[in-house]
Amino acid sequence: MIVFAIIISTVIILCFAFDQSLTVRYYNIESNKINTNIRIAFVADLHSCDYGKNQKNLLDCIDNQKPDILLFGGDIFDESLPYENSIIVLKSVAEKYPCYYVSGNHEYRTGDIDSIKQMISGYGIIILEGQSKTVMIKGQAINICGVDDADVGHNNFMKQIVNAGSQVDTHLFTIFMAHRPEYIETYLKYNFDLILSGHAHGGQWRIPGIINGLLAPNQGFFPKYAGGEYEFNDKTFIVSRGLAKESTRVPRIFNPPELVIIDVVSIK
Repeated sequence: MIVFAIIISTVIILCFAFDQSLTVRYYNIESNKINTNIRIAFVADLHSCDYGKNQKNLLDCIDNQKPDILLFGGDIFDESLPYENSIIVLKSVAEKYPCYYVSGNHEYRTGDIDSIKQMISGYGIIILEGQSKTVMIKGQAINICGVDDADVGHNNFMKQIVNAGSQVDTHLFTIFMAHRPEYIETYLKYNFDLILSGHAHGGQWRIPGIINGLLAPNQGFFPKYAGGEYEFNDKTFIVSRGLAKESTRVPRIFNPPELVIIDVVSIK
C-alpha cells in the first residue's frame, strides 16, 4: 500500500509539474493618477506557439477577461516556427482592442524584423520604438511607452529608453514596456509607474514557494526577475512568464504558460 501511495503521489505531482494548460495571472495596482479602473492584458513570449485551432484557446481566454487595452511584450514570433499562429492572434485582437507592441530578441533572430513590424503595423497595432503615446482609455488619458529589444543595438536601445522617459507626462499614469527584465535598474531611472517585461520564461523550472526560476536568458541560474511582481517604492515591475511551449527545448516545470491581466485601480 505504501508503494502504491508513493506511485500515485508521484504521478499526481508529475501531472502538475508538466501541466501546460493556459493560466491567467492577475495583478492589482492602485493609483491616484486615474479616475476609472483600467484592465490591461499583457501578452509576452508567444513564440508562434499553438493554442488550438485558429488559436481559439488563447483568443477566448483574452476575450473572457474583457481587457480595455492589449499590450504585446515581444517575442510574439519565433525564428524556428511558422508565423501563422502569431498572425492569427495579432489580426484577431487588433480588430477588438487598442493594441501596442514592442519587439523581442527572437523577432530580431528571424532576420526579418522590418517585415514583421510592417505586418504588425498593417493590422493597426502601434509599434513603440522609444516613444511615449498618450492614449485615451475609458475617457481618461494614460501614457504608454516602449522600446525595441536590446538586439536593436546597445546605443539605440539606451537612446530609446531616454527618449521614452523624456516624453512622459508625469501627471498621467505611465506604462513602460521593454522585453528584457535584466535592465530594470535603467528603467527605474524614469517616471514610469508600471514596467512590463517578459523574456525570462519564468526561469523554465520552478518550485513554487522555494525557487521562482532555475535559469533565464541573460540572467543565468536562479534569476532575480524570473516572473511575478516586484515593487520599487512607487513603481511596480511585472515580469510575465510568457506563453512559449513547443518552441522551447526544455519543458516547463511547475511553470504553466500565462496570460497576464493587470487591473489598475483608482484610489481617488
